[in-house]
Amino acid sequence: MKPTPEAARTEEGVPMLELNPDTVFFVIDKAREFHAKEDVVIPEDPMNSSGDWGAQVLADHIGDLGFEEVRGVINELDPDQQVSLVALMWLGRGDYDIDDWSDALNDAGEAWNERTAEYLLATPLVADYLGEGLDLLGYSRG
Repeated sequence: MKPTPEAARTEEGVPMLELNPDTVFFVIDKAREFHAKEDVVIPEDPMNSSGDWGAQVLADHIGDLGFEEVRGVINELDPDQQVSLVALMWLGRGDYDIDDWSDALNDAGEAWNERTAEYLLATPLVADYLGEGLDLLGYSRG
């Protein structure tokens, strides 16, 4: 069975993130560092690339300590927390709005697999999307 976290809400009705925001900020920082490296090239139009470009980009960086560090943190999260992280990225990317948070969690739960870290790190602008998702849920760096 795929993990699906509950969509808890604050008294004001804003969805609550069932994941420590500090963990998300760490992932944001490490994803920015990783994507800023010269060797990381993610095509503008991945549909025109040959083969599985995302897997190839990440395979080229298996020995990279920054990549391994952020991948390790994501992989250590419980599956429900990984689902929340993906849903947060989708929220920040505009795939869902705040009123559809439960749908985002459900869809991320259905799509969950053990390659969450790789999926997130192969997503262009993942750091920006996660940051925007946190903003929409009312979280900021303390």
